[in-house]
Parts: sequence; structure tokens; C-alpha cells
Amino acid sequence: MAHSQGKRRRLVADIVRHGRLQNPPFPRRGNLLAALMTASALMLAAPGAAFASNKTGSAKTSSSAKAGKSSTGSRASAREARGGAGKSLQAKGKRAALAETRTASAAKPARKPAPAGSIQEASSAEARLISVYEMFGRGQARPALAKARDLVRDYPNFQLAQLVYGDLLAAQLPPTNSLPDTAGIAKMRGNPAMAELHEESRRRLQALRERPPAGTVPSQFLSLSTRSRYAIAVDASRSRLYLLENSDKGLKLVADYYISVGKSGTDKLTEGDARTPLGVYYITSSLDPKSLKDFYGAGALPINYPNPYDVRRGRTGGGIWLHGTPPQQFARAPLASDGCVVMANPDLKQLLRKVQIGATPVVTARSLQWISPPQAEKEAQAFTNAITAWKDTRASGNEAQLKKFYLPDFQRSNRKTTEGISVHDEVEYAQGKRVQFKDMSYLHWRDSDDTMVATFGEVFEGEKSGRTRRQYWLRQGSEWKLFHEEILG
Repeated sequence: MAHSQGKRRRLVADIVRHGRLQNPPFPRRGNLLAALMTASALMLAAPGAAFASNKTGSAKTSSSAKAGKSSTGSRASAREARGGAGKSLQAKGKRAALAETRTASAAKPARKPAPAGSIQEASSAEARLISVYEMFGRGQARPALAKARDLVRDYPNFQLAQLVYGDLLAAQLPPTNSLPDTAGIAKMRGNPAMAELHEESRRRLQALRERPPAGTVPSQFLSLSTRSRYAIAVDASRSRLYLLENSDKGLKLVADYYISVGKSGTDKLTEGDARTPLGVYYITSSLDPKSLKDFYGAGALPINYPNPYDVRRGRTGGGIWLHGTPPQQFARAPLASDGCVVMANPDLKQLLRKVQIGATPVVTARSLQWISPPQAEKEAQAFTNAITAWKDTRASGNEAQLKKFYLPDFQRSNRKTTEGISVHDEVEYAQGKRVQFKDMSYLHWRDSDDTMVATFGEVFEGEKSGRTRRQYWLRQGSEWKLFHEEILG
């Protein structure tokens, strides 16, 4: 008995240490299959665990297509865990799994999911993993096992998939009267790597069953010029990056991906605090993976943290990137980086083909709020009135009135320097000239302050080209005030 328990611990440790089974067991090796019961019991017993969450996840797909309902509660997960670890995998089998799926699908969702057809899978690897979950939730254990086997063959470094594969193998075991290795289970439950895999599984499933309402956009994107063909929004609470495509018809969600953020969470304050910053940013460059260490995977996309609003608030640090994972690791835990946003390499490669340097906005939020385009337009209009008044006052040549639009510590920067402003120079630049603003983008950020990042081109009448400005505005009472401007070209 002790020898068998030792094998259990060694095989589960294989998954945690190497990200995969070094010597995967198969049904004909029943004694080795028994070793995976430890991992299986952990996954099925934890609230929000992979298979328990999966049953709500599988209900998501079928019920979204029919009635727009899915399950989110941890109590449903606990019920599934109790049934799954005992009756479902042994006496009740497929009938129990199907009954639990029906129970889960009756639970009220915390957030109304989008129709099934609108769900954008992140990558082939994640889509295949979710398919395994759904098959198992429908009681199709053997097809799920076959899919899981193919998945770990194609992605041997996908640690969560390896553990799910082990669970499915363990589910093939016949009932046994032998006592479980409770000491081994307790030990693995306290293993941080196992806890991270549970949390990764929970967040993947949460993000895929609690979809943004169809036709909505993140509340920060009030207006986006079509010169920005794509926009990126990160929801740290769901470990998810959303990619939106922009056209003359507006923004549309086209894909989303599992991501990791800082070890200490979000809201970066200082250098080295291992937090991911919150705010609105832009991609500033794309780093060639050949120039990077393997640690960064398929490449890296730096963002402009700290932006002028961060600097104004005394935020420090830098080097915040969207980057990939080392070759031996498919994905990292939800809280794992030194502040960067980390993606699986196949997902990052998709993103690298979409972004535009200097033109792709990146919102990083603790939790995204999604609003309708009419609501975004309504919120944008109030700010449009302020920036139009600034333009008209500048053209009028009234220096005293123009000065009221600026905070006393306003600064302007270009590619070389940062300096204060002379309102007189600004008036001389524009006075008496008719100017056209084009390609307007408004990014709204609200925390303790209410700020707006406005990017636009300006061309004076009779001229063939102009320059591009990016302005940072702060709401004070009922008025918007400029505190920083960048001349981009």
C-alpha cells in the first residue's frame, strides 16, 4: 500500500514539476492509473475546479444557444465536486454527470452570456481544452479522454491540459474499496503549483461563460479613429485580454486570450512592486524575439507606462510589456509576472500580426465594464464640446480665455524634450486660421480622478499635412483642463 501511495505522489509531482507526465499511464497499467486519483480528487473537490467548473461551462454552451443561461456559483461547483469525486465517477457514471449538468444549467448567471455563436475562442489549445471539459460534463468520458490525449500530444508543455488528462485517466478506474491516500491528497492540496492550476482553470472557464454582452465595448473606448485598426483591453479579474477590431462600423470583439498579470496583482505604484499598472496606454514598439531571452517567448510589445497621468501621480517603474512564455511553459499562473501581461506564445503570435506601433491602444483594468455604443457616444459628446471650445478659443486669439483651459503645471513633450507652454505661442500658431481636426480618438479613464486621453490630427486650411497631438485632460468640477500634450509628428 505504501509503495502504491508513493507512486501516486511521484506521478502528481511529475505534473507539477515538469508540466507534463514523464511516463503517462494508460488503462492497461491499472496500478499506475491509481496514482492519478490524488490529482483527480483535488481537481474535483476544490470549489471552482476544472471539472466542476466545466459542468457549468458545458451548460453555458448549450443553454446560451437555447435560453441564454449558464451557471456561475461556487455552490453548484461544490455539489458537482461531491458527486463527481464519489458517485459520478463510480456508481452513477454518465447519468450522474448529465444530471449534475442539468442542475448546474438551472443556476442563475452572475452576468448574462453572449449568444454561443458570438463566443470567440482564444486559441486552438484553449478551445480544445474547453471542448474536453464540455464532453466530460455531458458524460462523454471516453471521447473527452481521446481529445485530451491529442491535446497533450500537440502541446506537451500545457501543464493544465496534462493535469486534466490525468484526471480523465483516473476517471476510467473501477470502484475500489481501498482507502484513499488522504495524507497525499492533503499534501498536494497545499502545493502552491496545484492551487495555481486550479485558479487558472477557474478563470479560463469564468471568462468563457461570462461573456461581454453582444455589441458592447469597454467603457474606456468612447471614440476610436479607424487609423487604429485594433484595440486591446485587459481584464485582470478574469485573467483575460480582449482584442477588438475597429472599422467604420465601430469596435467589434474578435478574440480573447488567457493572460497572467503581476505577482502582487494590479495598480502599480513603484519600481519593483510586481504589480501590473492600471490605465490607458499605447503600444510603443515590437521587440524582435531574437534579441530577447527565451523567458519572453515569441516576442514583446512594450507599452508607454508610466504615461503622463502616471507621472503626475508619482508612479514609478517601467519596462511593462505584453510578452510570451518560455518554450517549456505554455501558460503561467494568473498572478505570476513582475508586472507585465503574459500570454501563451501561440496567442501572442496572433496579436503580433494585428498591432500597430503607436496606434494600438491598450486598456489595463482591474475589471472591465462594457457599455453600448450609444452610451459611449453620449459620454464622448460632453468631452467633444470641451475640446471644440479649446480649438475655437485658440483660433480667436484670446490668450486670457485660452489660458483657462490649462492647468498651471501643464507640460508639452515631443520626441526630444518636455517643456512648459507659452499660451502666446499657441495663439500665434493658430490665430485666424481655419483648422480641421481629424482621426479623433477619446480614451476615458476614471479612478480617483476623471481623465481623458485625446489623440487627433490637425491640418490648417491650405496645407497638405499637419501634425498629430495626444492630449491628457483632467476633469475639475464640471470643466476639463489640459495637463499634458505630446506632439507625435
